[in-house]
Amino acid sequence: MKMKLTHIEPHPQLKGYVSKMWVFESSGRVPAEDMRLVVPNGMVKLTIPFRNGVSGRNSEMFHLSKESRLTLIGIGDIPAIIDVEEDAPSGTIGIEFSPAGAYRLFQLRQSELKNRIFLLEDVWDRTAREVQEMIANQEPVEKKLRIIQQYLVKRLRRSAADPVIDYCIRLVKNTNGLITMRALEEKTGYSSRWLYDKFMDKVGVSPKSYASIIRFQQFYEPWARNAGYRFKDNLYDYFYDQAHFIKEFKRFTGLSPLKYVKSENEFGRIFYRE
Repeated sequence: MKMKLTHIEPHPQLKGYVSKMWVFESSGRVPAEDMRLVVPNGMVKLTIPFRNGVSGRNSEMFHLSKESRLTLIGIGDIPAIIDVEEDAPSGTIGIEFSPAGAYRLFQLRQSELKNRIFLLEDVWDRTAREVQEMIANQEPVEKKLRIIQQYLVKRLRRSAADPVIDYCIRLVKNTNGLITMRALEEKTGYSSRWLYDKFMDKVGVSPKSYASIIRFQQFYEPWARNAGYRFKDNLYDYFYDQAHFIKEFKRFTGLSPLKYVKSENEFGRIFYRE
C-alpha cells in the first residue's frame, strides 16, 4: 500500500489563517498494524474526501464522511483514529486553520466543535452545500482546490479580527507554550476568567490546554520528521519532570512515550513531512 502527501500553497489572502493545505492519496487501506493515529496540533480542519469515504473515531464519537462531503473537524485535545470507508484507492483534500483563521471563518463558539466532527452544511448556511456540489462536479483536484479557496476567501472578508485573542495566540506560539496564565494576565490586562472564556469562545480550549498542545508539538513534530529523534532531548526545557511529560504525552496519544515509539504510525507521521 502506497501513501502520498502533497503540500499545497494556500491562496495569498488565506495566509496566516490557513496553516497547512494538503492532498493525501493512498492506493488502499492503511495496513492494520499502522495505528492511523492523528494527534492534537491546535488546529481546526476541513477535509474533502474526493475518492472513497473517510472515517474518524476518538474516545467520544465516530463519524463517516462520504465521498465529496465537506467535513469540519473541531480542535482536539485527544487523539483520533482515521480510516477509509472501503479498501480501495482514496484521496482527500485537507485544510488546517490557525486559531485566528478558525474563529473568523467558522463564526460560532469553538468549544462546541471541540473533539467533534460535522458535515460543513450542518454548521454553515446553504452556501456550504452549494460549494460542496460545485466541488463534486469538478474532476481535477486543482479545480476543487480553487473552488474551496475562493469560497474561504469570501467568508473571511465577512468577518473581523479580535486583536486580543490574536495577541494571546501569538504569545503562546512564540513561547512554544511556556507562557503562564499570570503572564497572559499581565501582558493583556485581563483576568484569568476573562481569558478563559475568550479562549473557549475563539480557540475552543482553555489557554492552559492550548499551551499544552503547543508544548507537546515541540517534541512530536521533530520525532515525526526524524525517526532518530529522542523524546528526552530538551524535555526539561518544557516540562517539570519526566512524569509530567509522560502524563501529557499519554493525554495526546493514548500511549506512553516508550510504547508509542515501538508502535507503527506511518500514517500519522506523513502529515509532518515536507
